[in-house]
Amino acid sequence: MSSTLNSGSLRCVPVLLAAGVFACLALQACNQSIPDRLGAPIEGYSHTSAAINYFMVNGNGGPNIGPFGGGGSQTCCVGMPRKWRPGLTVVVEWEKDPMPHAYGDWPERRFSDAWSKRMDEHETKYTRHRAVVEVAPYEQLGLVNVHFLPCDQVKVAASPSYLGRPNHPYNYPIKMEEPAVCPAP
Repeated sequence: MSSTLNSGSLRCVPVLLAAGVFACLALQACNQSIPDRLGAPIEGYSHTSAAINYFMVNGNGGPNIGPFGGGGSQTCCVGMPRKWRPGLTVVVEWEKDPMPHAYGDWPERRFSDAWSKRMDEHETKYTRHRAVVEVAPYEQLGLVNVHFLPCDQVKVAASPSYLGRPNHPYNYPIKMEEPAVCPAP
């Protein structure tokens, strides 16, 4: 016994195949979950007279920051949880130049051998730091703002807000003076 398909049946095959593929894709899309971690841009603020030559958040680099400045310059990215949870911390590492304008007063011609020698000497005053920092609570993940404060203190926020907005958790003045004596850590 032989079976034959008429031309009407053959026209249905592509439609049924397309419907099956669409159904599989739709089911697969339903099974995909939103990732727990997302990449967030990094931005920093130096609230002191020191320059931050470089900094990293969980090993991912941030921009260098001049004294009493920052913001507006972002680098990409550090992996952060979409949802904040209690005890969330990041590791911040940075290099600080406590006298970033010193070379402006040097009598040597800039980039001469004598100037380079003095710069090498100046760089010995750079300090390197590392801190485990709690991240301020956030409802929605956004820009990772790192605030460098007097006495080598650091605060981190990771929300869509930024310095100067009422809902930013760390609205410190951009110009903060170092106390004569820093409190013990």
